[in-house]
Amino acid sequence: MILQAEVNYLGQFSHRHLVKLIGYCLEDEHRLLVYEFMPRGSLENHLFRRGLYFQPLSWKLRLKVALGAAKGLAFLHSSETRVIYRDFKTSNILLDSEYNAKLSDFGLAKDGPIGDKSHVSTRVMGTHGYAAPEYLATGHLTTKSDVYSFGVVLLELLSGRRAVDKNRPSGERNLVEWAKPYLVNKRKIFRVIDNRLQDQYSMEEACKVATLSLRCLTTEIKLRPNMSEVVSHLEHIQSLNAAIGGNMDKTDRRMRRRSDSVVSKKVNAGFARQTAVGSTVVAYPRPSASPLYV
Repeated sequence: MILQAEVNYLGQFSHRHLVKLIGYCLEDEHRLLVYEFMPRGSLENHLFRRGLYFQPLSWKLRLKVALGAAKGLAFLHSSETRVIYRDFKTSNILLDSEYNAKLSDFGLAKDGPIGDKSHVSTRVMGTHGYAAPEYLATGHLTTKSDVYSFGVVLLELLSGRRAVDKNRPSGERNLVEWAKPYLVNKRKIFRVIDNRLQDQYSMEEACKVATLSLRCLTTEIKLRPNMSEVVSHLEHIQSLNAAIGGNMDKTDRRMRRRSDSVVSKKVNAGFARQTAVGSTVVAYPRPSASPLYV
């Protein structure tokens, strides 16, 4: 059924931010899908894997990927298509040679509600950490469920952290729960932002991305933006980045240094252990490479 759903949706839709289905095989026990080749692989690899091939994505590229993925979701949610993706996450966002984002894996996609219906009732499926709370609680699926998932991915792009990471300290394992208190405070946003980005963004851009993420992640469904609004906001942020040139002004730099100082003190206090011989040990495990499924 999952493979059949992929064939049905990708066979009828064509959009620059959806992967192209080249062909498929449904013969006896043989099941095969052939996508267009995406040489950069998944967004998940570029955000979370370490190595010479997977270099940290720049702020500019993160905005580009976020905007492309948002356009793909907006297309699916449009009145002409009315499809709920249901499994939006970093591993399902593939990148071409120019880092253009394309959505893949439509196995869990569902047709949206029609007529006067507000939602689609379905068995809860997806990936832990990305699913909207109301969907987990009731099984009621709407396009706003995808918007919540987009907010999680936007937060992953901002922070460089996984949605769920059991290798982190107990208070930081769920990204949304950990990050929300910092995102609402302009002076604390830098504690969430991926430190590998250094001085590639301005304070204004960071605050706008954080605010957009929070809007997508609100538990009040009606207050979440639709994906067309998300696209407009990201286009505006991208234009700011182009105009500023990705450089921080003096105020931004002072706030960043102050924030880094606070974070450094907390890390030293929280993770350093004094051994019997007086030496300090700081240990932190690498994040897991595999998502958690429900």
